Amino acid sequence: MRRFLCSTVILMALFGRPGGGFGQDSLITDHYEIHSEDQAAREKIAGDLEGRFAVYTRIFRFNPQSLAAPLKVRLMSDTEAYDRYLINRLGEKNTGALYLHYRQTDRRELVVNYGNGTGWEQTLPYQSFVQYLRSFIANPPVWIEEGFAIYFSTLSVEGGESAYTENLSWLERVKELPAVPVWDILLLGIQDGSASFPREDYSALSWALVSFFLNSGNDEYFRSLLECFLLLSPDAGLEENTTAVAEWIVRWNGFENLDRDYYSYVGARKTFSELMNEGRRMYGAGDLDTAEPVFAAARDQRPGHYAPYYYLGLIAYGRGAWDRAERYYNSSLERGADRALVYYALGLNAAAAEQGERAAEFLGLAVEADPVRYSERANTLLRRIQVRQRMEME
Repeated sequence: MRRFLCSTVILMALFGRPGGGFGQDSLITDHYEIHSEDQAAREKIAGDLEGRFAVYTRIFRFNPQSLAAPLKVRLMSDTEAYDRYLINRLGEKNTGALYLHYRQTDRRELVVNYGNGTGWEQTLPYQSFVQYLRSFIANPPVWIEEGFAIYFSTLSVEGGESAYTENLSWLERVKELPAVPVWDILLLGIQDGSASFPREDYSALSWALVSFFLNSGNDEYFRSLLECFLLLSPDAGLEENTTAVAEWIVRWNGFENLDRDYYSYVGARKTFSELMNEGRRMYGAGDLDTAEPVFAAARDQRPGHYAPYYYLGLIAYGRGAWDRAERYYNSSLERGADRALVYYALGLNAAAAEQGERAAEFLGLAVEADPVRYSERANTLLRRIQVRQRMEME
């Protein structure tokens, strides 16, 4: 996980001060003008967006003083009002959050459906980057806009500090695609890319190229990426910006080197399925020390999936770390694991820790969840526990 220290939000106006035509319920910070009737929401989003702005600027080095006005954000907690607002402007709805980009800079704004269950937490990171980039460069290359928006979608900001865990959710799709020359990816968006690639393939390729330039470990690739940002013109059209960047990157690195190193990088990255299969093989061979970091990598790649936690629980159990095993098992339950399977594992774990009553409780839950699979096994284990308890009493 990469961590970035973020500057503290400096309030430029008191609550209730009018801002940029938004009315009285506005808060103006260093770089944002946030409108909401909810003061707590204004403060929370202000801290989040300022933290993101600081991280973006460390990469792109755009001059914040070149902004004519703060970036506008509208928070709405009423879903019906949010839907009407977007329909009036776009003719359609959109969930969570959406950046609205117009030629007139005073009309541009990030609109957020700041209600419970709307999914704004998942869409805000993506849309906030799009707002940042297009506020400086009206027509950026599509692969830069889409790739970095996905790349930063796992950036989180809390308590004045930002944390980033790499977003590898697109890796599997990239590996499934036929080889696409890097030159073609660089020109996505001006060669009828939308017709050549389905939308998700288009997004996956953009993300993979950004990931390659940032994480390949080759300073030349990283440097060429940073230098290409200097070529982006605020006033140029899409084709001009895209071509200028593509030609610079290829001139610096060469066609053959780019293709070879890019596909070597992608091939070396492991998908969630690959990690799980590798971890299972190692675990089955009894190699716990090697299996553990593999399952940990799978967990980090898909923190919401139950399987890595279950196997990490098995490894902890195999090492006699009963408390840690129980925590992992419970984490797998919270993420939708087979309840009967996990309850039986918890029963075994409690029995090994000589917690007979808790073992009996967990085994009973396993039988309740799936009597066909676990009645006989649970009863056999319970009898062993009872025998051991009688022997200890004697």
